[in-house]
Amino acid sequence: VQLQESGPGLVKASQTLSLTCTVSGGSITTKFYGWAWVRQPPGKGLEWMGVIDYDGDTYYSPSLKSRTSISRDTSKNQFSLQLHSVTPEDTAVYYCARLISGEKDYWGQGTQVTVSS
Repeated sequence: VQLQESGPGLVKASQTLSLTCTVSGGSITTKFYGWAWVRQPPGKGLEWMGVIDYDGDTYYSPSLKSRTSISRDTSKNQFSLQLHSVTPEDTAVYYCARLISGEKDYWGQGTQVTVSS
């Protein structure tokens, strides 16, 4: 299974950050996998942002829930992240990952997103 993040590397403050994760070698509708977004701000640890399950249900980090949306396109085997009203504090490396039983077993390589003020 391979995951690959894509999207703009630079976003202006107050705008929406949009990233897509393209999955190959496995279907995002296969039971019972989840497909997650995780980020790592510079000098900080990993932060779980949210997940979309194989059946399309979504779950978000409480701290980001009001600004986050995760969706999917099953025809393209992709899932996407939107983070609204970004600030420079949202600058991070963003990763997509596959979850099974709550554990991340496959990760994308990560993509740097910088929010300019």
